Amino acid sequence: HYYITNNLRVMVLPLSLIQTAIDHPMLIELKNGETYNGNLVKCDTWMNIYLREVICTSKDGDQFWKIPECFIRGNTIKYMRIPDEVIDLVKDEPVRRHPNYRSARGRGGARVGNRPQHVPNKKSKTTGQTRNKKSDA
Repeated sequence: HYYITNNLRVMVLPLSLIQTAIDHPMLIELKNGETYNGNLVKCDTWMNIYLREVICTSKDGDQFWKIPECFIRGNTIKYMRIPDEVIDLVKDEPVRRHPNYRSARGRGGARVGNRPQHVPNKKSKTTGQTRNKKSDA
């Protein structure tokens, strides 16, 4: 994902952006139309959000509730609005891969383990001719 800030195009991973937004205010709109404004406390890899000092607005915008804290499940989120200062704080960071990560290219990879060992053809000491194991039998 690319974000434009101060006329610069910056690549930022979404979860690292959200992690940087901890302790900052944010607005979250859910798929059902409700909005939540509050300070981000915690976010996990499924984008589940934990907010404090929250003001919830109804879908129609005519009702408001003040909630001390709330948990929002990630798959209900339609969009999030994060302050520009957070985007300025987040650094361009490389993708961190698990040590056992393998590229998804190809249909299979080199397997390590019990593979048959390659046995080179043997030459006869007396004749100097190459002998195959199959023909010796």
